[in-house]
Amino acid sequence: MRWYSKICICFWVFLLCCTSCSKNTIERNPYIPNSPVNYQLNLRLPSNNALNFAGGGLLINDIGLNGVLVFNLNGNSFLAWEATCPNHSLESCSALKLEGVLAVCSCESYQYSLATGQLLNPSQENNTPYNLLFYQIQKTGDVIYISN
Repeated sequence: MRWYSKICICFWVFLLCCTSCSKNTIERNPYIPNSPVNYQLNLRLPSNNALNFAGGGLLINDIGLNGVLVFNLNGNSFLAWEATCPNHSLESCSALKLEGVLAVCSCESYQYSLATGQLLNPSQENNTPYNLLFYQIQKTGDVIYISN
């Protein structure tokens, strides 16, 4: 009886281990190629003044593919997004424009929330819409470091 119970326990542990494992695959957006980003943004500069207030946003043109959108979420937390529409291939109209708390695509007028990166007005043709591409942010004093 003792031998049988040890085999049963081993079998159940093995079965539990096999069924609890899952593959965590991350689907990379096929429309946005990887572009290295490593940028410092000084909040004391007058050109970056919009980021000193909650809800303020700024488009930085000289990094990423079409620039990076930086958003002050609540006065202390910042978010950075690639300024390229993630729901179609790269075109001349795929650069996003900053409109208040939204990023807007010139091609299809897609609107994205700068607070969440989510597409707010998906089209019926787009069955699997992509959200904005997120960049990491670290704030040290009055300097924001943006990277991927």
